[in-house]
Amino acid sequence: MKISVVSKKLWCVHKQLLVLLVPLLFLPLLFTLPEKEGKCLYVVVLMAILWCTEALPLAITAMFPVCLFPTLGILPSKRVCPQYFLETNFLFLSGLLMASSIEEWGLHHRIALKVLTIVGVKPAWLILGMMLTTSSLSMWLSNTATTAMMLPIANAILESLFGDLETLKENCKCTKDPEGDIINGRPSVKLHSLPSVPSENQMLSNDGTDGTEQSDKSTAEEIRSESEYQLKVWKGFLICIPYAASIGGTATLTGTTPNLILIGQLKSYFPDCEDINFGSWFAFAFPLMIVFLFLGWIWIAFLHGGLNARLCFTKHDRRAQAEARARALIEDDYRKLGPICFAEGAISFFFVLFAVLLFTRDPKFIPGWSVFFKKGYVSDAVTGVIIVSMLFFFPSQKPSLSWWFDPQASNTPYVPLLSWKKAQESVPWNIILLLGGGFAMAKGCEESGLATWIGGHLQPLAEVPPAAAVMLITAFLACFTEFASNTATIIIFLPIIAELAIHVSVNPLYFMIPATIGCSYAFMLPVSTPPNSIAFASGHLMVKDMVKTGIVMNILGILSVSLAMNTWGVAMFDLNTYPEWAHPINTSALVTDVHLLPVLSLNATL
Repeated sequence: MKISVVSKKLWCVHKQLLVLLVPLLFLPLLFTLPEKEGKCLYVVVLMAILWCTEALPLAITAMFPVCLFPTLGILPSKRVCPQYFLETNFLFLSGLLMASSIEEWGLHHRIALKVLTIVGVKPAWLILGMMLTTSSLSMWLSNTATTAMMLPIANAILESLFGDLETLKENCKCTKDPEGDIINGRPSVKLHSLPSVPSENQMLSNDGTDGTEQSDKSTAEEIRSESEYQLKVWKGFLICIPYAASIGGTATLTGTTPNLILIGQLKSYFPDCEDINFGSWFAFAFPLMIVFLFLGWIWIAFLHGGLNARLCFTKHDRRAQAEARARALIEDDYRKLGPICFAEGAISFFFVLFAVLLFTRDPKFIPGWSVFFKKGYVSDAVTGVIIVSMLFFFPSQKPSLSWWFDPQASNTPYVPLLSWKKAQESVPWNIILLLGGGFAMAKGCEESGLATWIGGHLQPLAEVPPAAAVMLITAFLACFTEFASNTATIIIFLPIIAELAIHVSVNPLYFMIPATIGCSYAFMLPVSTPPNSIAFASGHLMVKDMVKTGIVMNILGILSVSLAMNTWGVAMFDLNTYPEWAHPINTSALVTDVHLLPVLSLNATL
């Protein structure tokens, strides 16, 4: 049998082979390392490989601690299972339910169209509008849902600006028919140069109603050049949406899963750490999002032809006419939504209340409303569950007192803002299991002493300046997550990074926050994130387009995180000092053992 045939057959069953062979290959870890640490490392390595290769569904791999930790003697099941539904999961669940209600009544669509009517339709401004809208929505909705919603809007606007995409692609290859609808004038260079002004006046004299005469005057080269410019802008529109979704998700704790992993593992490793909550994270991460979004917009608009003289000056040419058509399309779509209905108004009220209560619970710089309750009793999860519970009974239609006294009124069933059926459909239970698997793994690393053991072997990294370490950590995880799930990546590396910070006597937040945010900065490959995959699946982007744009986006992200950590991050979280809450992991257990040694020796003697 030929090697090529064998390799194809092996590839067909490579996932099954991984599931069978990986546990066998790493069995030596159980016998060559300290007993408990070796067993825990075996489970961690096994889960890491299966997560990165996706040989099993991520949620199934996440449940490995339930069976392996008790059977290997690492943790009893009664301590493993509760990790799968901590208060962090309830915060995540409440965020998902709020997002589900927003999607149910179309409020997100109204917000998106309103923002686009404000920013205008020049390519650069429209790219900025797309990025602002997408990032704002992805702070509260899932990055995937936001991208899936925004791409059809972008395509409709682009078709109004440039015409049919397939015709555009044909004109880029070889233009033989100069009467295509997508001809919007001369090439971009000539449109913005002084000699092009008479030609524009000629186009205006035709009232812009018939492009055939102008097309006949255009050469094939001019048509091809203009089509290439338009196709480049089209790609810029498509590529900015998934990038903005990934950036926007970092601004809130519920915006993306790695943020929730951070808060969950902080509570596990450092129970006394109260520096990170919804309000303090937003105060830190929102300015970072704005900075990175602006830099990303400059880069994408520059690379894809949006930055030019038209950004600041108005020209009356065929492109201006196309922009007017696009504006009319957006405004028409917005008018079709009609006036805001009672349900949309109610959802807006609850959404604002949800955000305000989360921000003001414990904002750190002033006392929050949590001071009215017992200290430590009320968390962000409590706030979220209270608000979303109201959605299940608050009416979606305006209540009317006259309805009770009108026998002719229709007795329609009572419809709340959110039904449980809709909630069930919108909750990704696999992500909740994945979160639980991460928390269970962290608990195992803590209790077994594996984190301390790994930290001891990272001592040589103490020579690296902390500021440089921040950039290295962010860059490493941003690159690693290009090939693996960002959730799996942060679950694997966050315990190691926490232990590294302890060993080099640096505030753990100084390393853990950049690591968490860096896991969301995967821009180079279609497989890096679901939003990237959705944009790539449109068929209008090539891998080289994403790599060329994404590599600079990664660099800009690393620099933005470094700037944030070393400026307002230092002031907010007091990162220049080593906090009291950052005691070494398992210190209490070690101290207890040390104090018990004399007693045990005495008993042995007796």
